[in-house]
Amino acid sequence: MISLVIATRNLGKVKEFKEILTGLPFEVLSLLDFPQCPEIIEDGDTFQENAVIKAQALNDFTECIVLADDSGLEVDYLKGSPGVYSARFAGEGATDEENNKKLLQLMSHVPWEQRGAQFTCVIAISRPQKETVVIKGSCRGIITREPRGNMGFGYDPLFLVQEYGKTFSELGPEIKNNISHRGNAMKKAIEVLKGFVE
Repeated sequence: MISLVIATRNLGKVKEFKEILTGLPFEVLSLLDFPQCPEIIEDGDTFQENAVIKAQALNDFTECIVLADDSGLEVDYLKGSPGVYSARFAGEGATDEENNKKLLQLMSHVPWEQRGAQFTCVIAISRPQKETVVIKGSCRGIITREPRGNMGFGYDPLFLVQEYGKTFSELGPEIKNNISHRGNAMKKAIEVLKGFVE
């Protein structure tokens, strides 16, 4: 088994990656497996900059293959916000619930046809003495007027996928992982990782 470190402490994200990587010869680890790892400052202005910062710093520290993603929600009406601040939209250390509440407040008066948004995911894969590979994925949707569903995490209860008429939280992991921004980016990342194995 090849050690593959996912650059996150988010258990929801680790579980999602493990599901997506089923069947590949990787032992999936996370930052929780490296408690002595120093805090990585994500001070990039874009998802790509942050993903690369994380992947390269962790690669230097662990000397393993590292997969780092930076992803978030970009709302058309809010000119792409919360973007790179998705996790701390309602302030440093904000909960998913607080972030969702803030978004709903900001969008409370916005008509349905102007509630378009997209989830964007940028994945950076870094490995010792090799160039970092960057991959992108996205998924379009609409911001609902209230949370719907009880699966998923983050903004999933507010992100409605029109072709299904359901939010990410209502769709369940199988469909979500197939159509989501992270799912789309991961399909490309899996091909890259298979190349490493071969």
